[in-house]
Amino acid sequence: MDTPYVLLPPGADLQALASELAGRGWTAHEGFALPEEPWWLGPARLLAVGSVRSEAAARAALDCAVRGLGLVVDLDDDAAWAVAFRSDLDRATGTPPAVTSSAVPLSREQREVLDLLADGHSIAQAARLRFLSLRTANRRVREAREKLGVATNREAVVAYVRLRDGS
Repeated sequence: MDTPYVLLPPGADLQALASELAGRGWTAHEGFALPEEPWWLGPARLLAVGSVRSEAAARAALDCAVRGLGLVVDLDDDAAWAVAFRSDLDRATGTPPAVTSSAVPLSREQREVLDLLADGHSIAQAARLRFLSLRTANRRVREAREKLGVATNREAVVAYVRLRDGS
């Protein structure tokens, strides 16, 4: 996986995503404070995890990205400086954020069902594999569709896979 740059809405569960990325070999680093040396931290596979609520925090998060850290941040998109931060991050890393603030993170239960659907299982099969009632599996997919802002289950799976895989 390429270096993740993930921007989530305020109040999102940053730790859940950081834990998921830890399973892919990344180490969470709380906040945006960096050591003096070494300057390039890319090989360490570190993630700077925190909230960006001010222009100063945005600059600190950008410094982390420039020095090779991945980012998992919740961003105040309503702030005047947020657009410049997104643009600077894109320019500095050459990679647009994997998840934008318009995307709402899904619960672990919703992700589990969508993972099975993405693997080609039907909702009924996913329900059996997760030991759920069909009604519960359908509810989780419906809630995921609402959070992702899509109309169909197929669109939900496609949107989820794009978010999950950072594409």
